[in-house]
Amino acid sequence: MITDIAVFLDRDGTINYDPGYLSDSRTLTLLPGASAAIARLNSEGIKTIVVSNQSGIGRGLFTEGTLAKVHTRLRDLLMLESGATLDGIYYCPHHPNDECQCRKPRQGMLIQASKDFRLDIRRSYMIGDKASDVMLAANAGLKGLLVQTTHDADSELWRLRKAGMQPNYIAEDLSKAVDWVIADIRSNAKEF
Repeated sequence: MITDIAVFLDRDGTINYDPGYLSDSRTLTLLPGASAAIARLNSEGIKTIVVSNQSGIGRGLFTEGTLAKVHTRLRDLLMLESGATLDGIYYCPHHPNDECQCRKPRQGMLIQASKDFRLDIRRSYMIGDKASDVMLAANAGLKGLLVQTTHDADSELWRLRKAGMQPNYIAEDLSKAVDWVIADIRSNAKEF
């Protein structure tokens, strides 16, 4: 069982539909196949950790208590649909103008998670639907995958190219991204 590798997951637009500033746990809806994909990572012994910018808190749109209810519902739906679990959920509550160290693409959430779970960041992965997710992966030295589940996937690719970056893999959805990650981990294991 691999215990020192994690797959970091963006939340909105990667695991669940992104309505923009999700603040009502009752409206949280998983994307098709997302729970099964996370369950596959669980069965491989790979840590699954959400890292999510939640500037709605810093903007005064909802509270951390409201966000906790959203995360409880997320965990409940993942378990109900596929028996999937998340090892951790980290979020940045700050407004983008706050210049904090945890807002993606900065590495604060990954650094904290790597300490909490004793992770080998260089062997881990980041999956998300935004350029900032792939930029975070590049900043932290891990492999970044872009899922094309956002309504404007082409503009996210354009932002990356403008920054001189390219995802390690572009996937149709989380399930396809997880296929690639598991194959990559197995391929790298054969080299050792």
